[in-house]
Amino acid sequence: EVQLVESGGGLVQPGGSLRLSCAASGFTFSSYAISWVRQAPGKGFEWVSAINSGGGSISYADSVKGRFTISRDNAKNTLYLQMNSLKPEDTAVYYCAKYRGSDYVGKYDYWGQGTQVTVSS
Repeated sequence: EVQLVESGGGLVQPGGSLRLSCAASGFTFSSYAISWVRQAPGKGFEWVSAINSGGGSISYADSVKGRFTISRDNAKNTLYLQMNSLKPEDTAVYYCAKYRGSDYVGKYDYWGQGTQVTVSS
């Protein structure tokens, strides 16, 4: 059974940092691209970042570029999102989502349950 389990969310002040993790199981993690996607209260889903299966190709939304860093440890079957200089508008539920292939193109086939990030003073 494919599972993606996010963790690391919480309440942080503006300007602070958080590191999210996404623990994967039930599939060959190193063979698939993964994204981070977020949903702010009352809004639709927003793609945040993606990384290919080997970690050598990465992309970011303009809204997080220069502040967030995506990475993966294929030996640990884990995806990360280092979030620095957080802003109130980063408040959202953050999900990891698995692509159907090794590159970040096409649709997702599995999502995690999400982790809440709240940026507030």
